[in-house]
Amino acid sequence: MATTEFGQTVRRWRDRVPPEAAGLPAGGHRRAAGLRREELALLAGISVDYVTRLEQGRAANPSEQVVEALGRALRLSGAEREHLFTVAGLVPPGQETVPAYITPSVQRLLDRLSGTPVSVSDASWTLLLANPMYTALMGEWHGRDRNGVWRNLVTGGGRVRHSPRSRDAFERTVVSDLRATAGRYPADRRLRRLVADLRASSERFAELWDSGAVGRHEAARKVIDHPQVGPLTLDCDVLSVAGSDLRIMVYTAEPGTQDAERLELLAVLGTQSLAAEPRAEQR
Repeated sequence: MATTEFGQTVRRWRDRVPPEAAGLPAGGHRRAAGLRREELALLAGISVDYVTRLEQGRAANPSEQVVEALGRALRLSGAEREHLFTVAGLVPPGQETVPAYITPSVQRLLDRLSGTPVSVSDASWTLLLANPMYTALMGEWHGRDRNGVWRNLVTGGGRVRHSPRSRDAFERTVVSDLRATAGRYPADRRLRRLVADLRASSERFAELWDSGAVGRHEAARKVIDHPQVGPLTLDCDVLSVAGSDLRIMVYTAEPGTQDAERLELLAVLGTQSLAAEPRAEQR
């Protein structure tokens, strides 16, 4: 069975990933050098029980989202990722699909920024990975709220403070950006469904989409109202990796300011749970 082979593959590759390579502490007694099941579950954003059932062949038909999350947590190469999709009984995402693959080299880069709030989103602004500092700063999101367009135009949540003018400009920017992404990946069914659901759920989104609003997401200074350390004014830079169509968001504070002190305090307070990707859909 493909599911049995999938579970064996996940188990074999879990055993070869040392915890320190995944940004986890390596202390304590370990029967094997690799990741524990609970550590893989934490990194992939799925339950330990689900990882156990997958490895034992008792869970069938893992979704693309789950396979992608496991691939990222296991630090797979491009060829290994394709193999994981294949043994899961799925067709590996092709060039017509919004890329969600984070290369091991980019993972290592992000690991070195552990003291800086960093997140990685795909071209539709769906969160793929967030380090603990980013989660401590911005909070943790699940379900549709993982998508920044949905979160800002439908849910209305988030800790970033907006004036009416800045919110209007921001909304125009993300809708314009999503339209450009839809033009690059017209065959992506998940993206088409997201756009359709946004149109049905947000009059503002439908208005901006139909108006042909244009804008470009650029570096900005943002005020984040944090419930524990208070407001922080931070520079937000959006970086891209050539050929991947991923967005890396990095938040930094000007040295010597109260904002830098509050960011350091946030690093001490930390977050209660490690966040790699918000909980992936289990089906």
